[in-house]
Amino acid sequence: MSTALESLYSGPLEKLTPPGVGKPSAQSSILRAIDLLDPDKLAAQLTRFSTQYAQSDPRAVASLWSKWHFSALISSTLVANLLLEYDLPVGLDEANIEVGPEGQTRRLWVTDTGRPLGCQSAFGRFSTLIDSHLVPLITALAEYSGASPKVFWSNAGNLFEYFTEALHAHPMAKSRSIEPARQLLASRHLPDGRRNPLFQPVYYGSAADGGSCERRRRLCCIRYLNPELEYCSNCPLIRESRQAESVLS
Repeated sequence: MSTALESLYSGPLEKLTPPGVGKPSAQSSILRAIDLLDPDKLAAQLTRFSTQYAQSDPRAVASLWSKWHFSALISSTLVANLLLEYDLPVGLDEANIEVGPEGQTRRLWVTDTGRPLGCQSAFGRFSTLIDSHLVPLITALAEYSGASPKVFWSNAGNLFEYFTEALHAHPMAKSRSIEPARQLLASRHLPDGRRNPLFQPVYYGSAADGGSCERRRRLCCIRYLNPELEYCSNCPLIRESRQAESVLS
């Protein structure tokens, strides 16, 4: 493990597992990230993940699984990108994933700690993450599960925003360290004119009790499609439900 990368996992990151660097441990259950594009291998992971639920909707299962995966992927990428100014090799054809007992992604493994960022623009510096991992994987997840790609992009955006703001409080963060990530989230379109799928995934509204602002997702993660699960604490449907109750009361 690179001392420089591992040493960053303190403060707001102390409870996260740093990415593995180099050859994974022989004791670990490892899957090549590129294998997630194989429909049969992706189905095997999601089926394994679904066994923890008495009743499972494939759309909700895929969404929940993606949260685990994106958490490991995006946290690792942002730490290296924003604090070290390094482009971590997280493309599907470069990375491996350590799989947990229920089929969830527990840890990202990369061949090395990457290379200095060749582009400082908000879009260029995250192109490996977006174009070489998120785009193809989200396409595969949507095709397998039948859920809208927007659900998975919302999951990715929610975590991207969350870890960006967490890094703002990191002791090694400089005054403008997280600005490229914030700029990406605030841009409605990509440089080529396409819609930015990570545009404003969350919003902050006034708390009902007059306290601190509530952080809300703009799109539901559809976990509630599994009958035994409730809405997430920052689900937009909770606010809609409250507004409906207010109108009817």
